[in-house]
Amino acid sequence: MTMTERSLDRFLREMTARGASDLHLKPKRPPLIRVNRRLEPLDDEPLGPRQIEEMAAGILSPKQKSILEERMAVDIGYGIEGLARFRGNVYLQRGTLAVSFRRIPYQIQSLDELELPETLHDFASMSMGLVLVTGPTGSGKSTTLAALVRKITQSRPIHLITVEDPIEFLFSDDVATVSQREVGTDTPSFAEALRNAMRQDPDVLMVGEMRDRETISTVITAAETGHLVFSTLHTNSASQTVDRIVDVFPAYQQAQVRAQLAQVLKGVVSMKLVERKSGDGLIAALEILKSSPKIAERIEAGHTGELVREVESSVAYFKMQSMNQSLLALLVHGTISYREAMRNSPDPEDLSLKLRRMFPKIEEHGGDMGSTADFSQILELQQVQKLYEEQEEKVKILLVEKNRRIEELERKISEREARLQQAANRLQQASAEMTKVRNEANQVRKESQEKIDKLSERIKALNQQLMGSAGR
Repeated sequence: MTMTERSLDRFLREMTARGASDLHLKPKRPPLIRVNRRLEPLDDEPLGPRQIEEMAAGILSPKQKSILEERMAVDIGYGIEGLARFRGNVYLQRGTLAVSFRRIPYQIQSLDELELPETLHDFASMSMGLVLVTGPTGSGKSTTLAALVRKITQSRPIHLITVEDPIEFLFSDDVATVSQREVGTDTPSFAEALRNAMRQDPDVLMVGEMRDRETISTVITAAETGHLVFSTLHTNSASQTVDRIVDVFPAYQQAQVRAQLAQVLKGVVSMKLVERKSGDGLIAALEILKSSPKIAERIEAGHTGELVREVESSVAYFKMQSMNQSLLALLVHGTISYREAMRNSPDPEDLSLKLRRMFPKIEEHGGDMGSTADFSQILELQQVQKLYEEQEEKVKILLVEKNRRIEELERKISEREARLQQAANRLQQASAEMTKVRNEANQVRKESQEKIDKLSERIKALNQQLMGSAGR
């Protein structure tokens, strides 16, 4: 192992020890690490261009070096045994090399360990459809996706195929068997890997990122043909996610794509990491959209602006939630501060309104939830809860009455249909009897005519005999 490799490993070990998520190596600066979203320098000498070139050369394969020369940037995967894996990117800036690494732990945390909502477990048990985990870079998408895949591998006897660039978390066979394919090493592209995957008997597919129209189209087709597909997008909300997918396609295809999405999209989890009030790290705030008849209707109609309202009204039954509702829950539980909630809210005015409904004096206290010994706040919450319960009871009564009226109308319709059927049967029977009578009358008329004809012949013959006798 060269001195430069040992230096790189030392930087990576130090970033891991300090709980950093990222490491940046740039000429004329000491190594920088990102801790709780803030960049901090390591206590080290500034790096020179030559040092960074030697570090990069020590970890790049010949093919990756060729890609770097051609595209001036290359994605890499790098691991230190017993420590962690790292997703890296080597790139040119101002004519010199720079390197960024993202730390990926060997140990995959569960959904519960990540403190994610229980409703996310539902996505791991689905048999088919498309589930997307979205958010900006560093929001926890890959970690959440890995937790979902881990749950599947531990609980379902299926074949799971991942397509990644590069491979991040390493999955071991458990109840499920896992095949992991890396773009550039095991397959030339996402789209090619997905086309081949259809012939590899997959039950579940995990696509690292939907980067282009061909990949998106193949992912949707895979979900349509009975597979469960997980993937990620760099979008900030469910509505933005749907719009981004649809806008990738030309105008003449967009109606068809909306119709396909309305059928296959089972969930969108949009993530954002926010700082804990205690200062002890970050926690995820999530918007969660799940498939429902109304959600599908709005997606197909192109009314994505209405998705947030539908999500917020579906918390109780479908366990959905908006980003503001997630921030509100974290704030009420004392996990994050008022300022942090407002800073990360996509609609601060709406969040402020929601807060004032629950805590009328919260803004007078500068966002402080108040003293925990103040029973009046509990009483206010109980009053609010009572109002909600009363409203919910009224809605239940209205629904019962509505259902009763629907049942009454259905009964009347059934009775009317029965009477119409009886009338149709009688009409059919009368028509059959009339046809029978007409046939019998025709038969009688025919027989009578035959008798008349015979009688006429007989009379004619008698007349001829009489005339013959008179002549003699």
